[in-house]
Amino acid sequence: MTTTLAATAPGAGLGQGTVPRPRPAARPGQGSAVSLSGIPVASHLSRSELLLGQRTGEVGSVHSWELVTAVDGPGTRMTTFLAGCPLRCLYCHNPDTMTANRGLPVLADDLLARISRYRGVFAATGGGITLSGGEVLQQPAFARRVLRGAKNLGVHTVLDTSGFLGRNADDALLADVDLVLLDVKAGDETTYRRVTGRSLAPTLEFGRRLDALGIQTWIRFVLVPGLTDDPATIEPIADYAASLACVSRVEVLPFHQLGRDKWAELGLDYQLADTEPPSAALVAAVKEIFGSRGLTTY
Repeated sequence: MTTTLAATAPGAGLGQGTVPRPRPAARPGQGSAVSLSGIPVASHLSRSELLLGQRTGEVGSVHSWELVTAVDGPGTRMTTFLAGCPLRCLYCHNPDTMTANRGLPVLADDLLARISRYRGVFAATGGGITLSGGEVLQQPAFARRVLRGAKNLGVHTVLDTSGFLGRNADDALLADVDLVLLDVKAGDETTYRRVTGRSLAPTLEFGRRLDALGIQTWIRFVLVPGLTDDPATIEPIADYAASLACVSRVEVLPFHQLGRDKWAELGLDYQLADTEPPSAALVAAVKEIFGSRGLTTY
């Protein structure tokens, strides 16, 4: 892939998930590094170059990345967390990815160079890359460039998104996506707005579009006692998932408190400090709701 921006020297290297996520490297000029866990940071760019690169997709605001297995899609995956998100989920365990200025500028080519290094691992495990966040589709030009580059490398691609900004994903971007992890936060408008501060409709619309395009989709749902555990919000999600031929799996993710300290560090109001994780019995009951619709549920 060719870029119009000079690269740095080569480096050495939803929604709520099931494991704690890494913290980003220090920002340039704040005491440390010129790389993001081995991926060069494009701190050499002027403001005008940075803005141009963001428009063309050559530069993205990246929070962090990690290698994980059996999380964020099949096999061993390089999950890259982009910074910035339009939702304000009450249970977000990565609140430090909510704003774009908490990320670091990274060239798409430098990210792809790191992806290329793991092609053998991906091939051996059936893995690949997962673009997550934050919200990936807040940076569609960057996502498009990285996904296209990954497909050119023969790497399996996953998009982890709330779907709220689904209209930012044109058909060309989605043509390079093998699997979408669609986070459906709630099945009724009232609960969805309480959880996210936004409307449910764009997520549902995006899921139907994925179905029309035949893109494999896993539905993700975070089970939070006292917030998303009412069958009145779960059953509509189950019905919706069952209506989409593209949905091959539903993941019920039990709420946890692994992100609580981040909220405190950022000075944010965390409203779920006293909420306990769901019991095994509650998780089983919710899985049964999805399973009763013939959905493969984890």
